[in-house]
Amino acid sequence: MRAAVVTTLLAVALAGCGIRSTEVPTDFGPAPSRVPCVMSGSSIATQSGSGASAQVFLVCAAQLVTVDRTVRVAEGKAAEAATDRVAIAQALLDELATPPSESEKDAGFATDVRGGTTVSGPGEGDPRGALRLSTPPEELSAFALAQIVCTLADSATDRTVLMGGPADAPLRRYACTQEVRSRPGTVAPPTKTVKPGK
Repeated sequence: MRAAVVTTLLAVALAGCGIRSTEVPTDFGPAPSRVPCVMSGSSIATQSGSGASAQVFLVCAAQLVTVDRTVRVAEGKAAEAATDRVAIAQALLDELATPPSESEKDAGFATDVRGGTTVSGPGEGDPRGALRLSTPPEELSAFALAQIVCTLADSATDRTVLMGGPADAPLRRYACTQEVRSRPGTVAPPTKTVKPGK
């Protein structure tokens, strides 16, 4: 029963943190027939487990395509994570850094996000809702940056996320556009500087 309550809380938090829960993966744009970028229903079912279902953006056929993942947080922190957007963002970042499953690989999915990056909340003088990454966004690969931006901004009304590097690094609002999803390797997410660096 406790697990059910935690799962419900996480689902509510995902919806409130600019992160949308879903049960159906979405394919953005056409893909070559040899790389379908769509998993079968049975493959999706085998990935279910305890936690909250959420979408993350993986790379497939040089595009960004959403897949369902089960977001989990560290034991003992699930309840507080339900109201902590930083913990949810960290869980999503960890999912992006997790190698695709065999069924995802078979469908042509890959990720360019590497493990080790941590997320923290706004620092002194930062706008509310800002996320700071231990790895500066400008040091990420084009695909990794697009994956992170689109995953974290997935259900925000304006499809944006406010984030920056650690400490006094600039804070920028990054947008996930159709062009970015279609060509993440060549089209960078549009940005607007909200707080200059020092």
